[in-house]
Amino acid sequence: MTDPDSPDDELPPDLQEEDWALAPESDAEFVPDADRRRFLRQVAEDVRGESSESKQLSAILYRVSDLYDPDEDTSPEEIYLNVRRIMQIKERGGLERE
Repeated sequence: MTDPDSPDDELPPDLQEEDWALAPESDAEFVPDADRRRFLRQVAEDVRGESSESKQLSAILYRVSDLYDPDEDTSPEEIYLNVRRIMQIKERGGLERE
């Protein structure tokens, strides 16, 4: 059964499975690092502007900084999939309201 909310529904069938290879499971650990987290968040603030692209880049950088925050529970895979979904929605012209 096809899930209408699944981002893979937008991809050609031959790419739906391969996409997971772009976000492989990883044993990489991100040690809490306040300096790195602060630096990434500062860069996120610096690049944030009025354009939707700068806002998106800022949001991505901020989310990546969460990898170094001991109070956040995220992974590179989750960030990648979230960004991919946002880009698919943007490409379609936004969320459809029914």
